[in-house]
Amino acid sequence: MIIIAILATLAGIAALCWLLFNLAVFALPLFAGIAIGTWAHDTGAGILGVVIVGAMAAAITFGLFQLLLLVARPAWTKLVVVLAFVAPAVVAGYHATLGIVKLTMPSDTWQFAFAVGGAAAVGVTAFMRLTMMAPPGPAGRGVASAS
Repeated sequence: MIIIAILATLAGIAALCWLLFNLAVFALPLFAGIAIGTWAHDTGAGILGVVIVGAMAAAITFGLFQLLLLVARPAWTKLVVVLAFVAPAVVAGYHATLGIVKLTMPSDTWQFAFAVGGAAAVGVTAFMRLTMMAPPGPAGRGVASAS
């Protein structure tokens, strides 16, 4: 029975890690949606209003990201936009990893080391996924013309 519990725990941790890696790209839109939803709740919007306003804020944040990647010409501008979305993913990865390792190891030093490693892994994954969302440069760039 204890072996089944251990395997179920490992499967749960693996599922949470998979979810974290897949959803790290959306950390900033999620934060924006929660922040605006909290503001709407404080102003008396009600539960349905909070959900609608929060979802719209998250969608607008992600849409703004897509628009900025589309409009930005220099590579450094696109890098700044991508890094603005990667930073919350790194923070989320740090805290998620720290929460998991606090359950498994007593040493604060090793908890911090694993949390930093998890943050780096989540940050690199989010950076790669966000970079793949960037539209390619104009066709023919860097190609010599015959005219």
